[in-house]
Amino acid sequence: MDEKPQGPQDAFIGLRPLPLTNKRAVGGPVSRTLLAAYFAGAGLCWLAATIATIFAADDLAKAQPLATAPVLAVHLLALGALPLAVSGASFHLLPVMLRNDLPSQRALWVALPLLAGGILVASGVGSGAETRVWIGATAVSSGLAIVLWEVGTLIVRAPRGRTLITSRAGVALACLHVVAALVLGAVIFDQDRPFAGIGYERWLLIHLHLALVGWIALLILTVGRNLAPMLALAPAAPPRRWPIHELVLVLGLWLLLAGLASSSRAVTVAGALVIALAVGRFAAFVLRILKTRRGRLEAPLAHLAVGAFFLLQAIGLGLAAALDPNRHRFAIAYVVLLLLGWAGGVVIGHMTKLLSLSLWVWWPPGPRPKQAALYPRALGLAETVAFLVGVEVLVGGILAASPWLARGGAVLVCVSAVLTVAGMTATWARRARETG
Repeated sequence: MDEKPQGPQDAFIGLRPLPLTNKRAVGGPVSRTLLAAYFAGAGLCWLAATIATIFAADDLAKAQPLATAPVLAVHLLALGALPLAVSGASFHLLPVMLRNDLPSQRALWVALPLLAGGILVASGVGSGAETRVWIGATAVSSGLAIVLWEVGTLIVRAPRGRTLITSRAGVALACLHVVAALVLGAVIFDQDRPFAGIGYERWLLIHLHLALVGWIALLILTVGRNLAPMLALAPAAPPRRWPIHELVLVLGLWLLLAGLASSSRAVTVAGALVIALAVGRFAAFVLRILKTRRGRLEAPLAHLAVGAFFLLQAIGLGLAAALDPNRHRFAIAYVVLLLLGWAGGVVIGHMTKLLSLSLWVWWPPGPRPKQAALYPRALGLAETVAFLVGVEVLVGGILAASPWLARGGAVLVCVSAVLTVAGMTATWARRARETG
């Protein structure tokens, strides 16, 4: 049976719920067991992806990103960890931010094993098993269809004339981009020759940017604008009428995609600069939060700052690679910073904190501990430091063509993944201990 919170006032302040005349105007997060299941799957895929990265380090240092190990690592992260982590986080945050409930938590349980089909895709692409890839891709597509239907319903049902905590347009555009990335991935799979006049490597870059900028980066900017101040106990972002930052990011993305498709350096660079403008404004916003926060620094905010730092580095390397196509190592380092450092780090870095918030909101009747008692802050910060150093060393190894340096960085990233899984396990154990 789906769990139902007693009410937003009871969940966040400890008072009895007030009678609500319009239940569609208030939403609540999904049950803790559903969120924990999604995050557990994401954590295991994240750990597997970082282990694969250790084996991929030599190929990356040798500028061979399409070798078996790098391809496996990329797909374990992009089709394994990220869909599960982003879906779980969306189920926890978006109902509250868009002020209405998800249509069916039972459907989300059905989507969970389907999304795990990303593991089949990763293993199939890495080994060249085409049948396994199509089975996994069909499962993932079906799971994402369920998730997108649920999120789309939240967007449509979001009450008009009321203040929402996130932008409907930003969330909707992120959903459209993930659909476009998924369709494009299916179209270009196993294409070894130019398609529609565009070479395979350029299609891969278009696919990558649709997913990582159009989906992940856009969703982080949309949700992070209000989530980051809430987690940091900092002043909220000022109200606005239009989602300008999100629209600027989308404009830059499509300029970049047009430049990649047409092989136009000028358009590609223009798109990258517009994206840099949107990201730079967001990075400045994160710095303001760091300066004005009233709570202690925790891993999600640290990961957000580190992720913005990685993203700005990626934009710099991407511009250099666009201006000189012979700089293959810059392009490889760019993808590592974008996929691993930005998308993976920011999304995965929030899981333990969101899990602890879910456990606190769904606390059984009786005395409720402080939320901080459920969150292993020191472990989270140690994970962030290991991740920051690991990604920088890995990128340094790629740029310096040093296999041993790249392997060392990959090992540190794997250590951070172990700490992430340990943090989520400790959070769940603390709940069991507190409820006795």
